[in-house]
Formats: sequence, C-alpha cells, structure tokens
Amino acid sequence: MAAAAEPLRPGFYSETCPPAEFIVRDVMRKAMIREPRSVASVMRFQFHDCFVNGCDGSLLLDDTPNMLGEKLSLSNIDSLRSFEVVDEIKEALEKACPGTVSCADIVIMAARDAVALTGGPHWVVRLGRKDSLTASQEDSDNIMPSPRANASFLIDLFSQFNLSVKDLVALSGSHSVGEARCFSIMFRLYNQSGSGKPDPAFDPCYREKLDKICPIGGDENVTGDLDATPRIFDNQYFKDLVAGKGFLNSDQTLYTFPQTREYVKVFSEDQDEFFNAFVEGMLKMGDLQSGRPGEIRTNCRVVNSRPVDV
Repeated sequence: MAAAAEPLRPGFYSETCPPAEFIVRDVMRKAMIREPRSVASVMRFQFHDCFVNGCDGSLLLDDTPNMLGEKLSLSNIDSLRSFEVVDEIKEALEKACPGTVSCADIVIMAARDAVALTGGPHWVVRLGRKDSLTASQEDSDNIMPSPRANASFLIDLFSQFNLSVKDLVALSGSHSVGEARCFSIMFRLYNQSGSGKPDPAFDPCYREKLDKICPIGGDENVTGDLDATPRIFDNQYFKDLVAGKGFLNSDQTLYTFPQTREYVKVFSEDQDEFFNAFVEGMLKMGDLQSGRPGEIRTNCRVVNSRPVDV
C-alpha cells in the first residue's frame, strides 16, 4: 500500500460538490427505512474494498469479457449485497455534481453513515480518492479472510496493513449489525476442526438456537443475526462473545485467543472505548491506497474508459 497521489482530507468536496455528504446520508437513510439490513451490508463494502489494493472502488466493478472482478470472489459471492444502494447514491450525486465524487469516496461516506444511522458514532471522513481502472478476483481471493479464520490468522492479516490487534478487534465490531448465512457456520455447529462435534466455545443454549435455524440438510442461505441487537450499532457484539454467543468462528475466536481476549472484554464493558477504537480503525483502514492511476467513474459498476485486462 502507498500514500494517495493527492493527500486525503476532510471537506474535500466542500467547493466542488458542497451537498455531497448530505446526499449520501439522505440516500442511506431512505435505504435503511426500505430495508434495515441494507445499511449493514453497505458498511462492509469498506472492508472488502480497502483490503484489496486499497480503497479504490474496485469492489463495485462488474465483470467484463477481459476482467474477472471482485464481486464473485470467495469472500464476496452470495455474501455481499445492496450494491444497488451505492448505485442510488451515485445517481443522486451525478445529478447534483456530474463527474465529481468518486465511487471510492462513496463507499467511505456510506460506511460511516451506516454506523451513525444505526446508533453508532459519527466521524469526519477523509476524502479525495480516485476510482480504480480495474479489479481482481484473484487478489480478493488471496487476501480476504474466511468466516472460518482464527484470531492468529486475522492478526497476521491486519498487520500487513499496519492495523494493530486493537484495530482488528474494534473493526470486528462491525458485526454489531447485520446477519450472516448458515453456510458460514455449519462446520462450527456440526464438525469443528473435523471432530464431528460442535465448537466447544458455543454457549449450549445458543448452540441449540442455531441448530434450529441452521439444521443439517437445511437451506444454508438462511441467515442468522450476528449479535442480539442486529439493527443497533452497540457493544452487544462483544458481550455476546464473552457469553459464548458469537455467530462466526472468526468472531468467537477473538475471545478464545489470548492476544485479542482482553480487548473483547474491555469493549464489552465500555461502549465509548469501543466506539473510539472503531472510528480510529476505520480512519486508518480508509487511508489504504495502492497508488495506482485512477479516475472518477460516472457509473460505479464500469470504468469510463476501455476495461483494462488483468
């Protein structure tokens, strides 16, 4: 990762598109009213975009005959959703300020608003990103973690982006809102580590609840709540981990692993501490840049110029 060609800064569009941040917030609010789950989905775009060659909107590109994009990568297919919300934001911004606001910046603003609209903190975002001219399914497959990942793997992954153990645990708190598919936890419920048994970290009552939601032979696209308050951004997620009620393996492992356990306990007891750490982590992640050439797309799904082979 490299520094952006032009430094990111707050208020980047204050002169070229003054209503930009208001427009993003307004579309996000309407999307949440229409489908509450959508804002949690949009928030995750920042993670899946920024970790793969920086925050450049590459995640949003559709496949072309010459390019396999990131939407169908292992961590994104049948998982990421609500791309239409970004399309709606872009359409509104193009009407107000044509060719001005990048799709990469839309992802950053929309993620911030998803948190704030569900009861979490609001923060000033740094803007000024350009949109990628290409995307890479292979890069996404090689970088993005599986729901089966353990804390040790996640610590190593985050360290590659100069994100600390504290950043990892705080940013995992994005799972304070939203849902995930049964597909992601079948092994935890019935065959953890090839044992033929459930993950012993499960609270027994919680496991019984999940057994009913995600039975063997059932529809693995059925979803379960990531924490006990899936529409509210709060520290309940961490309280659930302490109680053995983490939905994903990559969540519960944060409490069973010594290096991450203390941060889980702190955030479970102090919501303000979690909020502050989350904002710090989101800002650091939002600064990840590839240094590659870019543009301002007029449609977030396609590059303005001829698609670039990868």
